[in-house]
Amino acid sequence: MFGLDPDISKKIVGSSPTMTCLHKRNKMKSDNAKKGVERAPHRSLFYAMGYTKEELDRPLVGVCCAKNEIIPGHIELDRIAQAVKDGIRMAGGTPVEFPAIGVCDGIAMGHEGMKYSLVTRELIADSIECMTKAHQFDALVMIPNCDKIVPGMLMAAARLDLPTVFCSGGPMLPGRIPGNDPSNPYAGRNLSLSDMFEAVGAVASGRINEAQLEQMEEVACPGCGACSGMFTANSMNCLTEAIGLGLPGNGTIPAVTGRRIALAKKAGMAVMDMLNKGITARRMFTKANFMNALAADMALGCSSNTMLHVPAIAHEAGIQIDLHDVNDISNRTPNLCHLAPAGHTFMCQLDEAGGVQAVLAELAKKNLIDTSLMTVTGKTVAENIKGVINRDPETIRPIENPFSDNGGLAILFGNLAPNGTVVKRSACAKELMKHTGPARVFNDESEAMAAVQGRKINKGDVVVIRYEGPKGGPGMREMLAVTAALAGQGLDKDVVLITDGRFSGATRGASLGHCSPEAAVGGPIALVQEGDNITIDINAYSITLEVSDNELAKRRAAWVAPAPKVSTGYLARYAKLVSSADKGAILE
Repeated sequence: MFGLDPDISKKIVGSSPTMTCLHKRNKMKSDNAKKGVERAPHRSLFYAMGYTKEELDRPLVGVCCAKNEIIPGHIELDRIAQAVKDGIRMAGGTPVEFPAIGVCDGIAMGHEGMKYSLVTRELIADSIECMTKAHQFDALVMIPNCDKIVPGMLMAAARLDLPTVFCSGGPMLPGRIPGNDPSNPYAGRNLSLSDMFEAVGAVASGRINEAQLEQMEEVACPGCGACSGMFTANSMNCLTEAIGLGLPGNGTIPAVTGRRIALAKKAGMAVMDMLNKGITARRMFTKANFMNALAADMALGCSSNTMLHVPAIAHEAGIQIDLHDVNDISNRTPNLCHLAPAGHTFMCQLDEAGGVQAVLAELAKKNLIDTSLMTVTGKTVAENIKGVINRDPETIRPIENPFSDNGGLAILFGNLAPNGTVVKRSACAKELMKHTGPARVFNDESEAMAAVQGRKINKGDVVVIRYEGPKGGPGMREMLAVTAALAGQGLDKDVVLITDGRFSGATRGASLGHCSPEAAVGGPIALVQEGDNITIDINAYSITLEVSDNELAKRRAAWVAPAPKVSTGYLARYAKLVSSADKGAILE
């Protein structure tokens, strides 16, 4: 069902003693913490927690579970963790659960809290490294679901290079307003969190009233899981599967289903099989695996935030991702899916159509991925996709009939963004694929939001939001509230946004993020003045500030770096260490 090597199940049934003996023949990493006379004090602490001698004879498998009660995608992860631990025990291992922190981007959106989202990625990676090294785990199962938790765990997996399997919590189902109220444009169709943010703009423009907004907020997110579109969380879970570290179905099986629990048990079994075979995470962190993941990214139309996270994960594996290479992949990879926010198709429909494996099978038809690569199933990509069927050619377009001949993301380069700026091309209106307009300049998100809510943004404008980058923010806030408010006012086909901050995976429209170098270090975006014309040509991968070199030189000479917005605490330390967005905002 999940593409797991069938031999694993044969080994599991009634065979734990055999598997234990297998491990006894080889020294385990965890023996450093539990074997020998000198480790008697250590064992006494294990016994204090109720571990048995038999459990300590087996491999210790760290189960990093990010369960908390503030993220809808994480509220149910304790069930996933229990199923993973069941699978590990069935396969002859001893699971040891430990936590990871997580921020809910939706709840943190639009206020100070969003400064603390991206920055947790490094905290998560570092804390997993600390826990794993300190306790000498033999293998790991990672249980994330949302935004920065997935890449943080992937960075840790690349850094530690142990047998590792990922099992996410799964996507949320879409919501729906009961009935079909003709006065409410959101009635009668599936809804997601992005619709809620857009509805705020719809109230401001009079398209809906506050009573209708309240009705929406009660049903848009109907239960647990990662928000139901191809936003950042689901994008990263899908790419985890594409890179080979998640079992088939990891990215798409809905959170509320029994199949998700069964997948978790299989993940526990799979990590023990990897341990027995000596397969570690970096076997799936080769340059070719990253190229597969980027091809899947383009076909699926993933979040622009993947262009922050994939380079950062690759860096931990000793691999450099050049953003120009991303454009090369995008040029040759058709976009096969228009999931929300690009369309009104949701993750549960992608799952019904065949999921990530069906997308990989389509790409394989034209040799756009390397199918010889190993995955955590114990089988190659080719073996995993053998016999996989695309069950819904409207949700996953056949490779012969794509939504577009090029991929969902594009990196634009030019004098405004020498090191690049990323846009989710598949969610951009055709009217704005090529555009020139006057700059409307704001030095932080709140200024821009006030202008949008005050109906001061006009058709044709190019909204520039700066000093929101990794250093300048600090923390590189997402701007979903701004883009959604514009969409709610019906301006998503008329206004371009550019920022050195980020846009949410739920953002649609011509929203260009990660503009590098950022304003806080004197990047060209710091030199833009109100009314300057800016030209974008998305399919030509170009962005131009229509100002002469001489004038830009004068502005640069007069530019003074602003004082840091934060001078104490973690954000201040982060701002001193973080690199540019084009490098993945890694710490240096």
